[in-house]
Amino acid sequence: MRATSVPQPESGPHPRRRTVLAGAAVVAASATVLPAAGGASATPKNRTTQPHRWRTAAIGGTGFVTGLMFHPAVEGLAYARTDIGGAYRWDGRSSLWTALTDHIGWDDWNLLGVEAMAVDPAHPDRLYLALGTYAQAWASPGAVLRSDDRGASWKRTDLTVRLGANEDGRGCGERLLVDPRDSETLWLGTRHDGLLRSTDRGATWAQDTSFPATASASGQGVTLLVAAGRTVYAGWGDGGANLYRRDASGGWEEVPGRPASGASTKVPVRAAYDAGGRALYVSYADGPGPNNQSDGSVHRLDTVTGLWTDVTPAAPGPGDAFGYGGVAVDVSRPGTVVVSTNNRWGPVDTLFRSTDGGESWTSLKDTAVLDVSETPYLKWGGEPKFGWWIQALAVDPHDARHIVYGTGATVFGTRDLVHWAPEIRGLEESSVRQLIAPPSGARLLSGLGDIGVMYHDSLTASPSRGMASNPVFGTATGLALATREPSYVVRTGWPSGSDSAGAYSRDGGASWQPFASQPAMASSAPGPVAVSADGATLLWSFIHWDGTKYPAHRSTDGGATWAEVATFPKGGTPVADPLDPTRFYVYDTDTGTVFRSTDKGATFVEGAAGLPSGDAQFRIAAAPGRTGDLWLSAKDNGLLRSVDGGRTFAPVPGCQASHALGFGKAAPGKGRAGYPAVFQTGRVSATYDGVAVLRSDDAGATWVRINDDSHQWGWTGEVITGDPRVHGRVYLGTNGRGIQYADPK
Repeated sequence: MRATSVPQPESGPHPRRRTVLAGAAVVAASATVLPAAGGASATPKNRTTQPHRWRTAAIGGTGFVTGLMFHPAVEGLAYARTDIGGAYRWDGRSSLWTALTDHIGWDDWNLLGVEAMAVDPAHPDRLYLALGTYAQAWASPGAVLRSDDRGASWKRTDLTVRLGANEDGRGCGERLLVDPRDSETLWLGTRHDGLLRSTDRGATWAQDTSFPATASASGQGVTLLVAAGRTVYAGWGDGGANLYRRDASGGWEEVPGRPASGASTKVPVRAAYDAGGRALYVSYADGPGPNNQSDGSVHRLDTVTGLWTDVTPAAPGPGDAFGYGGVAVDVSRPGTVVVSTNNRWGPVDTLFRSTDGGESWTSLKDTAVLDVSETPYLKWGGEPKFGWWIQALAVDPHDARHIVYGTGATVFGTRDLVHWAPEIRGLEESSVRQLIAPPSGARLLSGLGDIGVMYHDSLTASPSRGMASNPVFGTATGLALATREPSYVVRTGWPSGSDSAGAYSRDGGASWQPFASQPAMASSAPGPVAVSADGATLLWSFIHWDGTKYPAHRSTDGGATWAEVATFPKGGTPVADPLDPTRFYVYDTDTGTVFRSTDKGATFVEGAAGLPSGDAQFRIAAAPGRTGDLWLSAKDNGLLRSVDGGRTFAPVPGCQASHALGFGKAAPGKGRAGYPAVFQTGRVSATYDGVAVLRSDDAGATWVRINDDSHQWGWTGEVITGDPRVHGRVYLGTNGRGIQYADPK
């Protein structure tokens, strides 16, 4: 399952204005022009800003690439879409991906997932994106972006329907298509609202009432749109007829002669048209994927005669259950087609290639030589895998031996059908949970969704040690450093390949050892962890993914033994005092109460009460180099501070919202006792009207905005920290755009 950190519905999106025009068929309007290089989701007035150079820390993907598309008319131009991390443009000359949707702002966080993309073969500079991460009622409606300069700038139209780029079926075919007969006409398939049509290049949209299918409870709706010559085909994933085409009269009809082998009851996942062979290849599975597929097939339709042929490379069966996903053709060689398996966890997924229209196939995995030296984490603590969740697949129309495919973590490519390596530079999609900038050693330590913990010896190259191993984790749930013994680091997370959910390092995170023991619920409910300033005491909290909370446990022997802490509020996030090893703090978000310990976490007593409550993402941060100096980020309740160890809190004047907060090196000239720089994702109207990335060099008295309208990355409320070695440097965790970092210009 794709692990993401998602804002709670009560603090979710504030949809942009939407105008519904008269007539039930009209479902979208309100076109907005965004400036070059992106634009804000609102247009707040800048007041106090400091220009920064923003960059993305290199890891190498780390998320699900759901779509890949070469432009048919421009050599070296391609596009990628992701489930939660936006869209990218590929430049073949530099072998680099460029992010195209970083301008999406806080209020529009739900638009960072890309449901579909489309290019216009006749107009190479035109690009279209359909955005919307979740189709649930608490999420904002989707939007369509259109560009005349390959994504350098955009015009936007808000929809009244919701899209689901991070839901089941996100790896299906493109649901957005430029009509092959008319570049002014676009089609958009939805999950719950049928088929939409635009006749003005995406400026306005109306439902195509002639489309015969209606959505059912499963919510897949239209799974793909593809042009076969001048005919548009639409896949349908909610039962009944599963493939339609636009007929000569301008209406829609079911494609006759349903393929055999049970494909008529399966979901059409993707399709590709071989013009030279007049064939439409369709991949099928018993579910939309990327999970929960156990059967699938591939079929070829002769678009002239209407004859269907089963060309499945390998039939799933007992002990080898899987579906089929990607399908792509070589436009220069009729009959050459490549398809991918999906959800094949036994023999591992592969690509099958045929040069005779699917009559015979070769498994490219069987001869593949994988080189992951540029992205060592792909070794997964062992040997690299050919991939999983392979639904995005493309063959370069200008170089048929250049094949690329997306996985749940990266993009692999080949130029000779044998040697494969990641083609991922510039594309980063991790959901970032924890960040520590240590005073020495690693430049940065990060805890990520799905990929565990990384030791960043460089910010411009993928971590040379790969994922933290011994043990390997999936999603990291905790990461903490002993502030007076910074070589001692602990981490917690969801186990992968073992039951161990916690580990420690004595070399600053370069190498790890699992805790000698762990509490019984650790492997099924790992939560955040804290370590005392001297490294002698560990506090580990436990919360299951379904929200069930368990008592916290304490260890004073490095994890050899653990004891329950009955007075610690269940599910809370422990915070260690940076100077005093006897002190810990925790914020009970259920009751709005701070609890304090002065006996090394053995017992906790109530401190300040009556604080904001009801949101598990309210959190405390402790100012480095000080005892009892605590800051409480309470989202739209603002920012509060305590200077007495949590006994009392007072609002920080002028701060209307605070979502994540951290500290960095004090400004020059402040002396050794200077207050550390304070960084936050928040709102201070004296500085900027919207939620922004902010820094204060005077303990919160004044703030300066350090990001800009082109660098917003949707929702950024999980984690932020400064660098203790470089004043002004900031590290920001995003929910789908990896680790962003910046220095003042």
